[in-house]
Amino acid sequence: MHENQSKESRRRLCARLALCAFSFMAASAAYATNATDATNDRTMPDGQISASVESSPGESPQVADVAAVLWRQFRVARQEATLIARAVISAANEYAMSPVLLLAVIATESGFDRQAVSVAGAKGLMQILPAAHPQVFASGNDLTEPAENVRVGSSILREYLDASGGDLGVALKRYSGGGKGYAQRVAFRMRQFSASLHTPPDDATKVALVGSP
Repeated sequence: MHENQSKESRRRLCARLALCAFSFMAASAAYATNATDATNDRTMPDGQISASVESSPGESPQVADVAAVLWRQFRVARQEATLIARAVISAANEYAMSPVLLLAVIATESGFDRQAVSVAGAKGLMQILPAAHPQVFASGNDLTEPAENVRVGSSILREYLDASGGDLGVALKRYSGGGKGYAQRVAFRMRQFSASLHTPPDDATKVALVGSP
């Protein structure tokens, strides 16, 4: 009789221990899930930005990375950030220029505001002045559209680079209309984007920017 009671007591103790263990594991799993969700809701470090913006199937990781930087660091809406990123990557490939350079110019010119218009009438992301460049875009094209604006702006910058023998400082000064300190501002933005995208500018780019007026 006493032995049966002891066995029953041990069974009850084991059952209680098993229940406690199950409850602990469930609570731990819930905590881990909540912690992960909370981490995802916060701004992620630059090294993890490519996972922070959803992209369509087949989307280039490079486009996703650029879009993530624009969304996280410049507060550009996700859909808009993706449109701009696609435009930048496409133009960079077409005109053989670094996406980091184009992003830096856009950040300096318009802060990624496609509706930006200067007092002189320059329009869009790369602040194109239609009257000064009638040869590079068809009449009636919408310069508020990211793809068109970045294509036109990139073609102009490419022209200036070729004319200057690849001297980026000279090309940027001409692009800005002789603005003082413009090349340094672009260089600062280039360093920001290089760090965020882990794509440092090549030596020629860095040398061209040093000491630019």
